[in-house]
Amino acid sequence: QVQLVESGGGSVQAGDSLRLSCVASGLTFSGSSVTTAWFRQAPGKEREFVAANFRGTRMYYADSMKGRFTMSRDNAKSTVYLQMNNLEPEDTAVYYCAADSRLILSSMRTPHYYDYWGQGTQVTVSS
Repeated sequence: QVQLVESGGGSVQAGDSLRLSCVASGLTFSGSSVTTAWFRQAPGKEREFVAANFRGTRMYYADSMKGRFTMSRDNAKSTVYLQMNNLEPEDTAVYYCAADSRLILSSMRTPHYYDYWGQGTQVTVSS
C-alpha cells in the first residue's frame, strides 16, 4: 500500500521561507519511473500544479513559482522536498504531494493522472 505523508507547513509572514517534505512508503524511488509532484489548492480554487520531478530526471515548475520554489528528491529516503522562498500571501493554500509510476510527460501537470496523494499540509502567508 502506497502512502505519502507531507509535513512542514505552517503560518508565516510574507517574504519568509518554508520547506515542505513528503515521505513515501510502499513506493520505490531509486531506479524507478516514478514521477513525483507538488500541487496546491487554495479555498474555492482548483488544484494547481506547482512542481514535478518527471521519472527521477529533471524538475519542472509552474511559471509563477520559478525562482522562488525549488523541488528536490532524495531517492534513498523516498522523500521529496519543496523549498519555498520569498513567500507571498497568494501562496496560501493546502500543498499536496503526489506520485505516479505511469505518467507521460504531457500529463505531468494534471492532477487527475496521479494515482497517489498525500493528505496535504496547510501553508498560510500573511502580509
